[in-house]
Amino acid sequence: MIKIIDLKKAFGPKKVLDGVNLEIEAGKITVIIGRSGEGKSVLVKHIIGLLRPDSGKIIFEDMELTAMKERDWNEARKRFGMLFQGAALFDSMTVAENVGFPLKEHTDLDDADILKTVREKLRRVGLVGVETMMPAELSGGMKKRVGLARAIVMDPEIVLFDEPTTGQDPIMSDSVADLILETQRALKTTYVVISHDIPLTYKIADKIAMLHEGRIIAEGAPDEMRRNPDPILRQFLEGRAEGPIKVY
Repeated sequence: MIKIIDLKKAFGPKKVLDGVNLEIEAGKITVIIGRSGEGKSVLVKHIIGLLRPDSGKIIFEDMELTAMKERDWNEARKRFGMLFQGAALFDSMTVAENVGFPLKEHTDLDDADILKTVREKLRRVGLVGVETMMPAELSGGMKKRVGLARAIVMDPEIVLFDEPTTGQDPIMSDSVADLILETQRALKTTYVVISHDIPLTYKIADKIAMLHEGRIIAEGAPDEMRRNPDPILRQFLEGRAEGPIKVY
């Protein structure tokens, strides 16, 4: 569904993406892993057009996203959903207003139809009767669910998740993993998940790709990655420090 070809991006002298090559299959969950600061979020921002590469291409079906003018990109972006870190809800809006915001901005639906769609998407993520609540009244897990409802409210073809379990305890992280699996299986949508959460990765991924020093250094199904002998991959998956921590 998406083909990333030799993607490069630098900020000043720092090369963040240094020739990323990756294929994302339709109807599957692809998890991109890597240490903090390796450029995972930067890669996602390229996929949804928030950043432009210095060179390289992103092909979405038959469209070269990286060659599009801004107006065309804005149209293509409607086919994407995004769940940001912390859900990124608007504090001054109710749950219903948050979830319905993309429909209000990008469709001609009236308020009654928007509310009907909002309720259906909230039900899809396991929330009922929360439409009038404010974000401040929600738990962290509920905010994630509301954020996902907003991400899928326009029935996108692809949904991207940026570190969906950041700040969550292990039990809540497992609940988020279940939510991702349940919605993806029900909707048959393509999911791309950026994470350094290894239990979540093994639980949800159809394909895992590791980003290191600006490149994908290993990719494959979870079982293949478990057997992959690459020392950098093994160190990350096993959570081992490179050496003793110095105390000053």
